[in-house]
Order: sequence, then C-alpha cells, then structure tokens
Amino acid sequence: MDPVVLRSLIPEVLGVLVRRGADFAAAEDAVQDALLEGLRTWAADPPRDPKAWLVTVAWRRFLDAARSEVARRRREDRVDDEPAPGPAAMADDTLQLYFLCAHPSLTPSSAVALTLRAVGGLTTRQIADAYLVPEATMAQRISRAKRTVSGARLDQPGDVATVLRVLYLVFNEGYSGDVDLATEAIRLTRQLATVIDHPEVDGLLALMLLHHARRAARTTADGHLVPLAEQDRTRWDTHAITEGVAILQAALAQDRLGEFQAQAAVAALHADAPSSAETDWVQIVEWYDELLRLTDNPVVRLNRAVAVGEADGPRAGLAALTALDPALPRHTAARAYLHERAGDSRIAAQLYAEAAQLAPNTAERDHLTRQAARLNTTPGVM
Repeated sequence: MDPVVLRSLIPEVLGVLVRRGADFAAAEDAVQDALLEGLRTWAADPPRDPKAWLVTVAWRRFLDAARSEVARRRREDRVDDEPAPGPAAMADDTLQLYFLCAHPSLTPSSAVALTLRAVGGLTTRQIADAYLVPEATMAQRISRAKRTVSGARLDQPGDVATVLRVLYLVFNEGYSGDVDLATEAIRLTRQLATVIDHPEVDGLLALMLLHHARRAARTTADGHLVPLAEQDRTRWDTHAITEGVAILQAALAQDRLGEFQAQAAVAALHADAPSSAETDWVQIVEWYDELLRLTDNPVVRLNRAVAVGEADGPRAGLAALTALDPALPRHTAARAYLHERAGDSRIAAQLYAEAAQLAPNTAERDHLTRQAARLNTTPGVM
C-alpha cells in the first residue's frame, strides 16, 4: 500500500480504539502491531477495506494484551464487544486525537512530540532532530506523555493554543520535504476552523494556505532551493492565495490579533507583490513590530532586521542585526545577504560560506554554498 495512504489511516484507526475504551498507550501499541501485520500480508492478499482490516486486527491485539494483564476484568469492563466484520465507520477521529495529545496535563513540548509521533506518524528520530535532543531522550519524553494520557478519553480536549502549535509544526515538517504532512495539516486546520470560532485558528489556516501557495516555486526541477525574491511568481497558486487572504481579512476584522494572524499578514503582503522590489516592506516591518509585541521571539527579530534592510537600506538592516545573538539560526546567512546588498561582496562571500556550514538542511546548505561560489567568481572579489 502507498505509505502516504497508510500514514493517513494511523490516526483514524487509533481514534477508533481510543473511542472504544482502549487507553492511549495500549491502543498505539496495538495499531503498530496491526500495521506490521498488514505490511507482511497485504502484498499477497490486500484487503478490500484497509481501515476496517486494521481496526479489526488492532482491536484483537488490544484485547489479547488486556486479557494478559492482572487487571483483565477491570479493563474488559470498560470495552465493548468486538464488532462484527464489515466496512469501517467513516468518522474521522484525527482531530480529536490532536486534542487528546494536547491534554492539559502535558507540557506544550510533550504534547507536540506525542502528536507528531502518534498522530502525525513521524519517527522518534525525526522528532528528536527537530528538538535538537538525543533520540533516547525524546523516546523517554514520548513514553512519559503516553502514560500521562492513558485512560483519558476523546471527550477531554486539550488547549487550543497547543493544538495550533502542533498543527503548525506538522505543517512545517511536511513542508521541509522530510515527511509530506503539509496537506494533512491544512485539512485538519480547516476542520478545526469549522468547529471552533477563533480568529487564531483562521489566522493559522490563512498562513498555511499562503505559504503552501508558493510551494511549486520554492525549488527548481533538480531540487535546488529558490529564494523568495527569485521565485517565478506565475507558479504561485492564486486560488490558495485568494482564499488565504479572504480568511485572514475575516479574522483580522474580529480585532483579536494573535501571532498567527500577524504572520499571515506578512505572508499576504509577499503574496500581493508582483515582485520582491515592489513588496511593501514598510508594512512588513510594522507587522513584525506587532509580532514582537505578541511574542518577543528572537527569530521574529531576525526576520524584522532583514525587512528593515529592504525598507530602509542594508546598512539599517545590519545595524538591527547587531543587537541579536550571532548564534541565532540563519543569523550569518542574513548578514551575508545584507552585506551583499550593501556592496560588500568579499565579506558576503565569506559569510555565505560560513552560513553554509551552519545550515539546518542539505537544500539550504547547497544554496548558500552556491551563493558563496557565485560571489567568489565575480571579478574583484578575492
């Protein structure tokens, strides 16, 4: 079976088991056992209804495990009889599982990690890399989180702000290309927006749509990264941009500004500009100022410094960077770009090369290396 389709079934099957009374940790173990069995047998005899097959096998695995425990009678009192074979219910429990993973008793970081593992389908190693911690440390964190929510049912939702952070991280993980979950994150955020009247939910959906609209133009046919200023804007998805802007305008009209709405406003200004040179950088700086009032995030300060460099000149941008920690991710790359804009090609080439060594992924490293090589082959740059 297509791995993407298989991944989409994980939260649905897990949700069915939890809704029937299985505790979270035991349900996830049973689903993983069923998936392994499916991968072993489906090539020779694929089921007509993969979800129903997985639900049936996972439920049997759960019951087998429950009966082997000392507390067999107590656990079996909580579960229903095994349903008759047949098509699986069409209910989508994925969103409810996000709320379960954002349980109030979990810290935000644990909630994000648990959701990415149990619902998003990421490996423990991928999550550990995102958090910059050893895999064993992340495994322990996820295990503790699973124990914490064990026994909690789907009618105990968690914090909406945590769910939004989870969805945004899933979107960014999918967009990075490591695991393509961007479309799934958009789908879940749409569903969340239909059941929760909150401008930040709409702000996040608008932000995702506006970023996703540029996806086709972000890389070349051979996989090279294309910076925003150099992207072919005719390849942007105008339908997604139009929808994202409309959703954002409705959210902003509620006058309850949040960080996702402010980020979406920046993305909308980029989407509205025919070219990088025609971008309203002054407004972008103003929206970054709003973001800083909401979050005071060092990454926001870095992005604001680059925007200042576009609005008021590269020297102004470099001056804004001096107040930031040089160890901040992409700080060196920002300095390289602003020095090049200021005409300091030799310094810029050196900084691009340094930034390449610090790049968080291969695509970015290759791009920065090419930038350094380009400047080093320019006459007069030594």
